[in-house]
Amino acid sequence: MKLARVASFVHKWLALLVGIQIVFWVVSGLFFTLFPIEQIRSENLIRPAQAEVIDTATLASLVSLRGPQDALPTKLTIERRASGQVIVAEFAEAPPALYDAATLARLSPLSAAEASAIARTHVTLSSAPTSTTLVNEETSEYRGALPAWRVQFPEGGLSVYVAQNTGAVTARRSDLWRIYDTLWALHIMDWQNHEDFNHPLIIIVTLITLLSVITGIVLLPYRIRFRSGLKRP
Repeated sequence: MKLARVASFVHKWLALLVGIQIVFWVVSGLFFTLFPIEQIRSENLIRPAQAEVIDTATLASLVSLRGPQDALPTKLTIERRASGQVIVAEFAEAPPALYDAATLARLSPLSAAEASAIARTHVTLSSAPTSTTLVNEETSEYRGALPAWRVQFPEGGLSVYVAQNTGAVTARRSDLWRIYDTLWALHIMDWQNHEDFNHPLIIIVTLITLLSVITGIVLLPYRIRFRSGLKRP
C-alpha cells in the first residue's frame, strides 16, 4: 500500500499543478477539430482565380526597368490583375515595387483606395470595406510584408492585408481566426508570439502531465481492488 499512497500523493498534486493547462489543451484541441483549417484561413471566401493569357505584345522593354538609384531588378514577375497587367520587381538592396507592364510606370506605394479595391476583388463578399488602415509594424495578428494596408470588412470581422509595395494579398484574418490564434497560444503555451512550441515551459508541463497520467495508471489496480472489497458482503 505504500506505493499506492505515494502514487496517490504525486497524482493529486501534479494534477492540481497542470490541471488548468490540461483543460486548455482539451478545449483548444476540440476547437481545432470542429473547424477546418481552410475556414480558419478564410480560404472559402477567396474569389476563384481565372486563367488569362499574358499579352506579351503590350509589354514594355523589360531591360529598361530600374529601381531606386537606378538599381537593376533581381526578379520580375508578370501578373494580370483587375487593373491590368503589372510587373512585380524585386531588388537586392531595396524593397520590391509594382510597375505598369505597358509603360513601366511605378505604381507603388499603393494608396488606401487602391488597396481597398484589391481587397474587394480578392474576396467574394458583397459588402464594402468599413476602413483601411496602414500597418507599419508586426503584431501577433500579422507578420507579413510591411508596410501593408489592413482592409476591414463587416462580415465576420474579416481583415484583408495588402502589401503596399506590391499589391499582393498577404493575409486574411477573421474573428474565427483570432479565436483560433488565442487558443493556439494557450495550447502551445507561447502567449507572446503564438508560434514557439519547443520552449522549456511546455516541455516541463508535458512531462509533469505524463507523470500524472502514469501515477494514475499505477493507482488503477488499487482503486479497482478497493471498490471490489467494499461490494463484498
